[in-house]
Order: sequence, then C-alpha cells, then structure tokens
Amino acid sequence: MHGLIKARLKGDPVIWGVAFLLSSLSMLTVYSAVSSLAYRQMHYNTEYYLLKQVILIGMGLSAMWLLHRVDYRYYATIAKAALWSSIPLLLLTWKYGLKLNEASRWLPIPLINKSFQPSDFAQLALIIQVSYHLAKQQKNITSLKITCLPMFVWIGLVSGLIALTNCSAAILLFGTCLVLMYIGRIPVKYLCIITLMGSLMGGGALCLGQRSKTAAKRIENFLKGETSFQVEQAYIAIATGGIMGKGPGKSSQRNFLPHPYSDFIYAILIEEYGLVGALFVMLLYLLLLYRAIVLLPTVANSYAGLLAIGVSLLLVFQALLNMAVAVGLGPVTGLPLPFVSMGGTSIVFTGIALGILLSISRGVIDPELAILQQEAAGIPCNRYKAQNLA
Repeated sequence: MHGLIKARLKGDPVIWGVAFLLSSLSMLTVYSAVSSLAYRQMHYNTEYYLLKQVILIGMGLSAMWLLHRVDYRYYATIAKAALWSSIPLLLLTWKYGLKLNEASRWLPIPLINKSFQPSDFAQLALIIQVSYHLAKQQKNITSLKITCLPMFVWIGLVSGLIALTNCSAAILLFGTCLVLMYIGRIPVKYLCIITLMGSLMGGGALCLGQRSKTAAKRIENFLKGETSFQVEQAYIAIATGGIMGKGPGKSSQRNFLPHPYSDFIYAILIEEYGLVGALFVMLLYLLLLYRAIVLLPTVANSYAGLLAIGVSLLLVFQALLNMAVAVGLGPVTGLPLPFVSMGGTSIVFTGIALGILLSISRGVIDPELAILQQEAAGIPCNRYKAQNLA
C-alpha cells in the first residue's frame, strides 16, 4: 500500500499532507456550519451540502493529481492564451454574470446547470505569465520598456477587470504580483511607479464597477471601529471558542452568522476547535509557503522558482486575509478560505495551483521537452545524456 501511494502521489509529501489535512478540515467544518441550513432548506437532509462538498473536494484533489503529473514548463506555453481568453470572460461576468449580494462574479456553464468564477482562472493564468516573463527577462530586468511595461499592462488589465465585480480579489492579485516582481529583482523605483498607476486604474475600475459603495462602506466602518451584524456574530463565535473549542459539530453561532460556511468559516472553526485549531490551520498555510521557499535551491531554472513562490503566495495571502477579516484585523471581504470554505471553482483552482506546485517539486518530468527546446534553438544535444540527467 505504501509503495502504491508513493508511486501515484509524487512530489513533495509535505504539500500532499497539507492538502489532505485542509480538505479533511473542510468537510468537517462545512458539515457543521451548514447543517442547520440544510435541515431547513433540504427537507431535513443535513447531509446534502456535505455530499456536495465531498464531491467538490474530490474534484479539487483530482485536479491536483492530474496536474502534478504534467511538466510545469508546459504551463508557460498556455498562460498567454489563457489570459487572452480570460478578458472576454471577465467582461461577460461583469455585464451578464449571475448576481449574488449585488455582485455578478459567476458565469453559468451551459448544459450542466453549474457556474464558475472567471476571476479564479484569470488569477492563476496571470501568475504563470508574470513568473515566465520575469524569468525570461532576467538579463533585461532593469529595462522599463522591455520587462516592466508588458507585465504592467497584463497586471493592470486583469486586476482592473476583476475589480469591476470583486475589489478584494483584485487587490489581492495586484499585491501578489508586486511581491513576485520584487522577488524577481524588478527595481523598487519601478515598483513604486507600477503601484501608483495601478492604484489609479484600480480606483477607476472600482468606480465603474458594481461594489464601489459597498467597498467604501466596509472600509469606513472598519476605520471607525463599527461592527456589522456579521462581524459581531463572528466575534461571539471566536470568544466562546476559548483555547480548545467546543468540539466538532457543537457550534451555536452557525445559526446566527450569515454565510458561516464560506467567508467566515474560520470563525466557526475557532468556535469548534479553539485557539489550538486556529493556529494549526494558520501553520498549515505557512508550511505551504515554507515548502515553496525550500524548493528554490533545488529547481532547475528561475521560472520554476518564481512560479512556485507566486502560486504559494496567492494561496497564502488569500488565507491570511480571510483569517484577518474573521478576527477583526481587516474590513469584510468576500474571499473564501482556500480548500476549506464551501465553494466550487475556488476549490478546483486551488487544487490546480497545488498541482502546479507539486509538479515543480518533481523537477523535470518530460525530458523530451528540454531536448526539443535546445534543438529548436540550434544547440546540439546528446539525447541519451539529456535523458539520463533528467
């Protein structure tokens, strides 16, 4: 059995362990958080949403397994095409997407009666493209025209389109790209220029978008120290959790807290598992970032290292922001807790991101790709030696 698992689940075992632990916590916490809602709305069938979450987690883990078997270098070849296709999808979402809480963030999928968030797709494609461009232009890293301008156009365009319907996701993506560019040795003076221009573009997109008034109100309430009903119920859940929590399935605030299974699932998790459970979940995400950092000395090229850092930062920043909102360290956002909150495309694309990270940890999977790249560039290559080295 151990040999079978080792043969099928390749790559960093710690990343696999983090994924399985988060998915297990997701099923336990979502089942508890949504059981009362399921009892009321699904004719006393409290397992309805649990089964739905199990299927979604299964899809996320399947996507993770499939993508960890693909050589990470292939993703660079499809990133730009993915970005071009994300632009009309984001525009369609803004104009004709399914509305929930005054924001249209979902597009329906024909025939199967499901929906997905194009922003998840666009975020991952942008991180891959920025990582590839940074690695490719390391010799021209100080050139504003050659290196910085193409990245800024893509970052500004994608973040601006996401900001039309989801301000917090746009800020998260823009911030992640800035950190990634800093790690990729972009000069600080250029980062300051990009930040200033991005702020202006983001403000314009927010004014044109659907959530400008809501975002402004939430920021104003946070700065004034005013708490909404949702935040107040989250505080009660956290305060009553104590050190060890009430125990699995014993949350009482799930009956009062709006959306306890998505945006504020961390508050329910603290209520049931206490401070110990809260720190454990936080450490799982930080461990994910640590494993990406550990990969840096072992990867074959700068693209692999930048992609590993970019993907892990996107997930960890989102997790930390979700936690910060739950405990009152930031204004309310609509960002889920990756691989824990109940959701659809969020779980699947988190699985895809982890699959890419695992693929990087495996190193060269397809030696023929390296050989073909060298031969296309006119570099003589010994196929036998290249395959043995891979």
